[in-house]
Amino acid sequence: MFELIKKDKNTKARLGKIKTAHGSIDTPCFMPVGTQATVKGLSPEELTLSGAQIILSNAYHVFLRPGMELIKKAGGLHNFMSWKGPILTDSGGYQVFSLALLRKLNDNGVEFQSHIDGLRHVFTPEDIMDIQYILGSDIIMPLDECVHYPASRDNALVAMQRTIDWARRSKIKKAELDRANKGYERLLFGIIQGSTYQDLRITCANKLTEIGFDGYAIGGVSVGEPWDLVYNIVSLTADVLPETCPRYVMGVGTPSDIIEAIDLGIDMFDCVIPTRYGRNGTAFSRQGKLVIRNAAFSQDFSPIDSGCACYACRNFSRAYIRHLFNTEEILGLRLVSLHNIYFYLDLMRQARKAIAEGSFPEFKRCFLSTYQNGGIQNAR
Repeated sequence: MFELIKKDKNTKARLGKIKTAHGSIDTPCFMPVGTQATVKGLSPEELTLSGAQIILSNAYHVFLRPGMELIKKAGGLHNFMSWKGPILTDSGGYQVFSLALLRKLNDNGVEFQSHIDGLRHVFTPEDIMDIQYILGSDIIMPLDECVHYPASRDNALVAMQRTIDWARRSKIKKAELDRANKGYERLLFGIIQGSTYQDLRITCANKLTEIGFDGYAIGGVSVGEPWDLVYNIVSLTADVLPETCPRYVMGVGTPSDIIEAIDLGIDMFDCVIPTRYGRNGTAFSRQGKLVIRNAAFSQDFSPIDSGCACYACRNFSRAYIRHLFNTEEILGLRLVSLHNIYFYLDLMRQARKAIAEGSFPEFKRCFLSTYQNGGIQNAR
């Protein structure tokens, strides 16, 4: 299911391809986040035209609304949201721990109250597998326990041990579901936890590798820790993961963070930043972030990014888009969100091209130099 096509000679960057029942994914890749069965503000057609090969949805949110019965009647998540490509669904473990009103954890699973209506629910690792099979996900994530930063070593150790046990149980349940459901095969990734403790991260990675998964995700990063610690965790963990499987850093991040992580051997990324920033009037460009809502752009008739081929940049000026935000027109946030998603996906295309041509170090240097220096100028 994963083909490692090429490794960069001077970095750990990798070029690969993941094969799923709903299509192949070229890596490194970015997955637009459709938490509640939609990427906010954008249609599936717009995502496809922007070059999205896979999107991410969330089992916790879809379980609560619209619920499994409706998804099942619709024939799965692909049919329900009219997305034909691959879908990765996060188990919702992080959302349970961060959004639920009240929660109780034990080795069997987690009991929680919905942040929407206060109703009580229970998730076990087996429940999460059942939910994601109903959704029809192509890549499924097991229930895991994520601790916030800073976490004591004892808390991180307990969470890591639970995560390993829940991953083992998830794999057993998946095998049962595979035998019962003769449809297409889902891919199951293991999630590596351990907070900022290097030995726990290595132990978790080794234990999950022994169990054996189709891919491996580095979870519990970007939860408040300094970025030098994030890079250290990602680098350390990636080095002990098998080369023959895709590596996924969950919830990362900014364009510069992603480029740095590609350098460290990471293949897959997701983050809400492109659409969240877009809804707030901040656009990404090769020259850094631009706060389009600012008065400085009121008479600027250039596109968001002159080198961008997205629909927004081909047709509209910064001045017009600022006007849309100033008058609270919905089109403004849609255009900036569309541009940001295109920018992220195009960045992945450029990174893949650079790895294929053996020029990734130069590509990284040029991009970061322009992006970071431009960002400093645009922030003034």
